[in-house]
Amino acid sequence: MRVELDHVFVCTNVDAPEAEHLRQFGLREGPSNCHLGQGTANRRFAFDNAMLELVWVVDEQEARSERVRRTRLWERWSGRNTTASPFGICVRPADPDDTRTPPGTWKYQPSNLPAPLAMHIGEASLEEPMWVYLGFQRRVQWEQRFVEHPIGLREVTGLSISCPTPPLSAISRVVLSSQILAVEVGPEPLLTLEFDRARRGEFADLRPHLRVRFAC
Repeated sequence: MRVELDHVFVCTNVDAPEAEHLRQFGLREGPSNCHLGQGTANRRFAFDNAMLELVWVVDEQEARSERVRRTRLWERWSGRNTTASPFGICVRPADPDDTRTPPGTWKYQPSNLPAPLAMHIGEASLEEPMWVYLGFQRRVQWEQRFVEHPIGLREVTGLSISCPTPPLSAISRVVLSSQILAVEVGPEPLLTLEFDRARRGEFADLRPHLRVRFAC
């Protein structure tokens, strides 16, 4: 099966003050929301085909509840400055008619997502990004939300991550085979987003605020 990028998330400090550096860079922030029952909240930046999401825990009890525990969101968020990858790679089917789910995933029904909609979470170590398959999601949903950014960026055209060891999970192989993600082995987690085929030939490194780089 083939998948395409839907959105990426980065675990941040509470209330995501890091978002101000994205705004200063020239991105327009969209509406935020709170994931009731999951114990997390976000700030979001939408593009024509995908989204960049900043996520933090607002309710530890919910994030560590029986329903949510297996996602390991609490461990990923609380360990974001240690060995845990602070990133999540969320993908959707490239073929809207494809009803299959990737291997090595389990069904997650968050309380804020109405049935029969559900996510499928990849079984993976915390050193890998969190892998999420959204079988119900479509590109048109981001096209409808997209508002031009002051800096002029429009579409996410490339994505790469650096991590201490290569991803070994079954779902990571599906994502890699779809050629929407490149992986490098490096000393610390790092996410690089390419926009509009990097036609400007410019780089922006948001460290130390976010382990994120932009190729524009």
